[in-house]
Parts: sequence; C-alpha cells; structure tokens
Amino acid sequence: MNQMIRPSQTDQRPALETLAGSVERVTFHNADNGFAVLKVHTRGKRDLVTVVGHTPAVSAGEWITASGLWISDRTHGLQFKAEVLKTTPPTGAEGIEKYLASGQMRGIGPAMAKRIVAAFGVDTFEIIEAAPERLTEVPGIGPMRASRIVAGWAEQKAVREIMIFLHAHGVGTARAVRIFKTYGYESVQVMTEDPYQLAKDVRGIGFRTADAIAAKLGMEKTAPQRIRAGISFALQTATDEGHCALPVEALTRLAEQLLEVDEALIRTAIVEELSKGEIVSDTIGEETCLFLKGLYLAEQAIASRLIERASGPAPWPEIDLDKAIPWVESRTGKTLAASQREALKLVLGSKVAVVTGGPGVGKTTLLDTILRLLVAKGVQVALAAPTGRAAKRMTEQTGLEAKTIHRLLEIDPKHGGFSRNEENPLDCDLLVVDETSMVDVPLMNALTKAIPSHAGLLLVGDVDQLPSVGSGQVLADVIASERIPVARLTEVFRQAAESRIVVNAHRINKGQMPEVPRAGEETDFYFVEITDPEEGVPKIIQMIKERMPRRFGLDPMKDIQVLCPMNRGVLGARNLNIQLQEVLNPNPPAKVERFGWRFSPGDRVMETQNDYDRDVFNGDLGTVVRIDDEEGALIASFDGREVSYPFGELDTLMPAYATTIHKSQGSEYPAVIIPVVTQHFTMLARNLLYTGVTRGKRLVVLVGQKKAVGIAVRGGQMKRRWTKLREWLAAH
Repeated sequence: MNQMIRPSQTDQRPALETLAGSVERVTFHNADNGFAVLKVHTRGKRDLVTVVGHTPAVSAGEWITASGLWISDRTHGLQFKAEVLKTTPPTGAEGIEKYLASGQMRGIGPAMAKRIVAAFGVDTFEIIEAAPERLTEVPGIGPMRASRIVAGWAEQKAVREIMIFLHAHGVGTARAVRIFKTYGYESVQVMTEDPYQLAKDVRGIGFRTADAIAAKLGMEKTAPQRIRAGISFALQTATDEGHCALPVEALTRLAEQLLEVDEALIRTAIVEELSKGEIVSDTIGEETCLFLKGLYLAEQAIASRLIERASGPAPWPEIDLDKAIPWVESRTGKTLAASQREALKLVLGSKVAVVTGGPGVGKTTLLDTILRLLVAKGVQVALAAPTGRAAKRMTEQTGLEAKTIHRLLEIDPKHGGFSRNEENPLDCDLLVVDETSMVDVPLMNALTKAIPSHAGLLLVGDVDQLPSVGSGQVLADVIASERIPVARLTEVFRQAAESRIVVNAHRINKGQMPEVPRAGEETDFYFVEITDPEEGVPKIIQMIKERMPRRFGLDPMKDIQVLCPMNRGVLGARNLNIQLQEVLNPNPPAKVERFGWRFSPGDRVMETQNDYDRDVFNGDLGTVVRIDDEEGALIASFDGREVSYPFGELDTLMPAYATTIHKSQGSEYPAVIIPVVTQHFTMLARNLLYTGVTRGKRLVVLVGQKKAVGIAVRGGQMKRRWTKLREWLAAH
C-alpha cells in the first residue's frame, strides 16, 4: 500500500483518518495479495463509500474499521485508501443475513440465509457453531445440507484464522494463501511447532522468512530445529551455487555465519541430521563431504543408468559409411571433414555418446548428418534442449521438432515432477540432447529415467562453457570419467574462421587474449577500453541508444543484451538494469514497484525460477504487456504467450536489460555487450568470459579494462564444484 502514498521530502505525512461501517458488498478481492475494493455503509453518509485496502479475508455484512486517507481518484472519484483495515464478523441480524448470503458459505444462497436468520436471529452463528443439529429446524434443511453448512463454516473460519495469524507474524497474504494450500487446517499448528518446515515445503518462503516468523513466535536462536534447518539451508545455498555437496568444514563455517551460534551446536546438529537420513556423508576425492540426500541418490542413479545403457548395442542397423556419407553430402551440399567423419563413426557405433566442441567446429552439420542417416533408416528420434530458445534453434537447424526437456518429459503439476518415467517411458529409439552443459543433476536424473531401455542417447554440448545454473556439472563429469565415448571437435571451419567472435572465443578458451580489430576495420568483435567502471555506464548507454542502432541497424529494446560477470558493482547487472530501464523505457504509462524493482509495460523481464504452474522457466525472457491494478497483477508475454503474475509473486521476475552471463546460458542474442572490469575480480574466469562471448551472433563488444580481460583469460575455470558423478561413473 505504501507506494501509493508518496510524501515529498519536505512534507510531513498527513494525519491518518479513521472510518467505520458495515460492508454492503465486496466489489473486488484478490485472495493472493489481499487487495480489496469495498462498498461500505457509514454513519452519517447516505451514499455508499468506496474503501480500498488490503485484508486477508472479507465478506459482505462484516463490520470494518479502517485508518487511512481520502483521495480523489481520476477514474473512480472519491475513495478512502486504507493503510490498515480490520474486519469483525457482523453482530446484527441484518449483517448476519448479508454475511451468510454473500456466496462465501457453501450450501447457503440468499433465500436460505433469510430463512436461517428468521429462525435464529442474532444467535445464528452460535447455533451453527455449538448446536448445528438445530439447523434442521429451518424449512428446506435436512441432515445432509446441515452438515455441508457446518463444514463450509469450519473451512471459512480456519482460512480466516490462518490469514490473521500469518498477518500478525509479518507474512503477507500471497504467502498466507500458499501456506494454506500446502497445509490446510494444520497451517497454524505447523507454524507454531516448527516454522522452519515452511521453508522446506512452501515455494517463495525461504529460511529467512521462516526465521523471522520463528523469532516473532519467541523461538530461541539456539533451538535445535532452528540449527537443523540452518544446516539444510546452508547446504541448499551451496546447491544454489551449483554444488551437490560441501566438505564438512566449509558447511560448518557457512552455517556458523548464517545462524550466529556456537560451532559445537552445529556439529551436534549435523550428527543428528545424518542419523535422520536427511543428509548423507561420503567422500569426494580425499574430502569428507555432506550431500543433500536427493542429489546424492540422483548422481548415483545417473551414473548406473548411463553405464548400463552404454554397455548395450546401438538400436539401429549397422550403416555402411562409405555409401552413406556421399549420399548425405549430396543432400546437405556440405562435405564432411576428416574429424567429422571420425565423430560420425564413433556416434553411430555407440549406444551412448557425447559430441562436444566450441563455436564454428561443425557440431550442427555433424548432428544434421547423424539425424538424416538414422531417420532414413526408420529410427525414431526425439530432440530436446534445456531452454525454449535452444529447442527453437535446434528445430531450425535440423528441420525436426525439438522440445524443451520439461515439455518432452511432460510436467505433472498435480503431483510435481514429470509424467514420463520408467513406467511411462518416452517413445523413441534415440534421444538427442543439445546444450547439455546446461543440464543439471535433477533434470538429468529425470531424463535418464524416462529413456526406454532399448534406446540410444546422444549428448551434444560445449563442455568449455559454464556448467549448469542448477546443481552439478553433468557434461563435464561424463567426459572426465572417460567411460562414455566422446567426439571432441576442434577444427574451426573456414567460413566460421572469418568471424572474429568465433576466433576470439577459441583464443579465450586457450588462454590467449582476444584480438581487437584495427582502426576502421568492419568486424563483429570490438573492445572499448575504459580506465574505471564509472566511465562504462554512459558508454554502454550511448552504444545501445545511438551507436549500435545507427551503425548496425539493431533495435535497442530487442536485439542488444548486456551480459555482466556479476550482479554487484557499478557495471553489475543490478545497477545497469536500473540505468538502462530509465533510458530505454523512460515515461511508462503505468508501473508497479515490488521487491526492489520497478516494472512497467514495455520492460524486458526474465523469470529466475522454474515455475511449472505458469509454464515458464529459469532464464526465460519476456516483455511486460500491461499492469492490471484492479486484479493486482502484471501480465508478461513469453514468446507470444501471456502469463499473469499477482503483485505478491513478482519476486521471481526481474528486469532483463542487463543480466548475468550465468543466466544467459543456452540463449543467443543478435548483439551482446560485456562489461569486464577488475571490480568483478572474484568472478573473472575463462569459462565465464567464453560463455558470454559465444552468446553473440552478429556482434560482441567488450567494455572494460585490458587488465581485467587478462585476469579472466588466464584465470582458468570458475571455482571448483563439489560433485561425485565423475567418481561414480569411473568406479562402475
């Protein structure tokens, strides 16, 4: 509510007024965020008053007390804008009748409400509560209907109590609704017994929210359930950074910072968690590490499924390559190089194989050749990629339908997970996965479960890119285990070698500085040198607004993406988003401010989590279409499909004029600008810069300091990921 009332710096806030009255009707109520528009009878006013505010639950007939301000709205006229809105059940017969007839109560319409109140008057509520059998005294109510009314009353009361309890403990209505959907009538009990359970079970509630609720409930910092939850959260934090496990020492230090309690208490809690089986202890190399149980079992399962599959024969007939290659070359008009022929032979002779290599080495041509040969032999092929954009690109390149892995496995929102699995496998003889470097352990686990036992698996990807955003480094571990046949393409073809983007990507990958063009040379790769980060912001703005559209005909809103090594700093994604939004979308018709961001129609936005209900996934890019204040929702378009976000759930959406290189995986953009400064020191690594550069199709511009580029190029890989898949594979 507060963003509506914006006092200027000099003004004192106007004094709040109070208003009381009975609700004649509820014009609008959004259960997710509590926003309500009410028509209210107040003493001394003949006409109904419009009251807008937030309340967890409200019905006609109820009595409200509100404190707020009178405002004149251009469209709706005079309204009372309530900062605080309290409701109490009605006490008079008229109010009770209105309340029962409001459609909230199952089994009671207006006529029935009239009869019930005629029979019991002001005692109606007490009778439903304490002597429900008396309801059958009312004409038209038999035992069945009476029990329906009692059940409806109980449900209404429970939801209301939960809402009020949650509001009192600082949880907004959107989260309250999610909590009720998860636990039903047990909500208050679960929260009072162990608020940390919420962080495990309810999307959008993390350890910190649960910790705040626990503190309000008076739980001690040293309470055992707090420390156990903190350990799980510390491990969860590590998995959010891509690990499947953490060495015991590292986990203890992380939990200590988070919980601010003595190390001895943490060590005791770790032993308890291990005995409960929530976490698992095992070694990675020489280190004793702790794993979240699910990830531990998933890595183990992936390894045994891949090894078992790899030991079987390929499910297609043997292909005579001397005849097949000329046939396919005549169809594609492309001649295969020696390295591609070797790779073709390896893949066709294996049930499981990997094809890896950087840009311009002919992965696409090789894949096209493999698919044409197998499809001609009647092999049924399924194609998948981790993101919608990568799947679309795969379709364009092969002419065969490719799906995102999530769509291929058929999300099952009711039960969570996927409906394709061992019992209901995919219908194919070969599954080809592109951009496999992006596939994390949980997704690979689901994928290997769903491939029919006779079918082959081909993993295609660039192992030198960053590993997946989620836990693990599946492609890198599979290759490093040396247990699965790998075709590594390294030869850059002539046409690709004319692109400085391709040449420089390979230079960076080998630890060499990128080459910059000579003065006046028309090329697709530039380096704009700056001495300090402050200089970079106006330079980037000028390039996006003027220079790149003028020189290359690029659209600033659609074609140019800023990719940052990190979120923080002057040239981090957060600051650049704010600056670019002001320049590229300066006077929007409407806006909503939530979770530290401003959203307006026309803004580019990115989803940052996998949201199965809305069918949008981490890294998906969209555009804000409109903001609906009445509904309290933002509507964004993702690839032409409209998706609605209630204001309370905008925590997973962020502006995407600038984004991190991590979030750009699997996407390609016509042009990318990459700021590289020593301020980003902790993140400067070879695979990060390489991934960023390979996102640009027509143009790549580095804006930064030579020294920082040097640090990244020499920096080797990003910091180590703790995973066990390579060991599991090698041990089989």
